[in-house]
Formats: sequence, C-alpha cells, structure tokens
Amino acid sequence: MPLPYYNPVQKKDELEAIEIELLLEALFRYYGFDFRDYALASLKRRIWNAVRAEQLSSISGLQEKVLHDPACLDRFLLGLSVNVTSMFRDPSFYRAFRAQVVPLLRTYPFIRIWHAGCSTGEEVYSMAILLEEEGLYQRCRLYATDMNEMVLKQAKAGVFSMKSMQEYTNNYLQAGGKQSFSEYYTAAYENAIFRSSIRENIVFSQHNLAIDGSFNEFNVILCRNVLIYFNQSLQERVHKLLYESLGRFGVLGLGRQESLKFTPHEEQYEALDKRDKLYRKIG
Repeated sequence: MPLPYYNPVQKKDELEAIEIELLLEALFRYYGFDFRDYALASLKRRIWNAVRAEQLSSISGLQEKVLHDPACLDRFLLGLSVNVTSMFRDPSFYRAFRAQVVPLLRTYPFIRIWHAGCSTGEEVYSMAILLEEEGLYQRCRLYATDMNEMVLKQAKAGVFSMKSMQEYTNNYLQAGGKQSFSEYYTAAYENAIFRSSIRENIVFSQHNLAIDGSFNEFNVILCRNVLIYFNQSLQERVHKLLYESLGRFGVLGLGRQESLKFTPHEEQYEALDKRDKLYRKIG
C-alpha cells in the first residue's frame, strides 16, 4: 500500500494552526485571557512577533515560557493587545459628538460613559477635555476599561510623551477645541502630565470584552477600533454586551471601519452620524 503524499508546506501550516490553538487554550484555561475568537491573521502576526522577541524558535516554545514566566506573559499580552491610539483620534468624530450627542447629554442630571478597550487612555482624556469644555464634566463619570493591566497603569498616570503633543494639538483644534490645548497639561522634562482635574472623574478598571459581563448601565458607550480585531462570533457577543449595557436612548460610538450592519441589534439603533458611527439606542 503506497504511503500518503506528504506535503511539507501543508504540514507546516497544520502544525502552526495546532500550536496557536493550544497556546490560546492554555492562556484561557490557566490565566483567563480569551483570545480564541480574535481575528486569526492579525493574531498570528503578533504571536510570531512575540516568538522572535523572546528569541524562541516555535510557538510551542512561547507557550511553555508564558505559562512559567510571569514577565514573559506581561510582555506577550502587551504585544498581543492592540494599542494604537492618539488624543482626539479621528477629529471629525469629536466634532460629531459635540454636535449630536452633547445636546442629549445636557438633559441628564448625571452621565455615565464607558470607554471599552481604552488602551493607554488618550481617547478617554480627549473625551474628558471635550466634556469639560461643554460644561458637563462635573456631572460625568467615565469608566475606562481594558483587558491589559499594563496599559491601564499607563493610562491612569495621565503622562504622555511631549513628542506627541504637536500631533495631539492639531487633532484637538480640528476636533473643535475651544481653549489652548497646553492649558490641560504641564510639561515636565520630556513628558506632558495632564491636570488632576481632568483625571478626577475617570475610573480605570480591568475588563475583558471576550469573557466579562456588563457592570453598569451607561448613557454613552465608546468602543472604537476594537471590534475589527474580533471574529464574527466574538463581535456578536460584544455587540450584545454593549446593547445590554446601554440605557434607554443611550449612544454607541464605533470606529470608522466598524458598523452595526448584520449585527444582532442593528434594528434597535438609529444613526446620529453615519460617517462617524454614532448611534442611538431606540429599542
């Protein structure tokens, strides 16, 4: 009986798929971090970056190291989560928020806002500044969550590189900023330290969209440029979570590449701004 044809490329791909599946299952079962429903192409790239950064030769070697070396786990989680952000990112979103959402928020005696997947905090501070300028910040509580404890620690400090301030200032002005942006921070050495009054109404907390549930009812939820890294199954889970966490007539903000189309609750929202992905819960 002839031996089955051996295709080394196909076998290599099969082995890689098995190793990735085992790594993600180990992370979930041992640490509770669930990446099993993240988009595979992006995930695979970050896993191999971690393999090379740890000077290893295989994904199996990475699995062994993250299970036995807490420092390696921290480095791996930092590389695996997507932390591309900036202050007043997509300035037109903040202009739309001022025009479409702020008038609605003025009708509430107290406002709860959830930044889901806040990364290092730039967009949370952007929203705090916008609300301060609109005279709403003192009756707001901003809940900023991320699965990554290391980026949350950085976000809570409110300290950012001065090298970024020119870009952030330009974004702020394009977003409809009403003051001098430098009034919101103090320059110290090579860092910009944001005023304590801007940080005082922000609560930073660890929360994993893949496995954790709702923890409050919100008037606004911003989950921007997060869902694009999830597969369809996890996207549906998160959309259900966001919908259930929004109060009546609450507002949902998504990233420009994200959409409510073909999601379980598409019909329960109306568009406040289709271009900048601001939606109001109506059902």
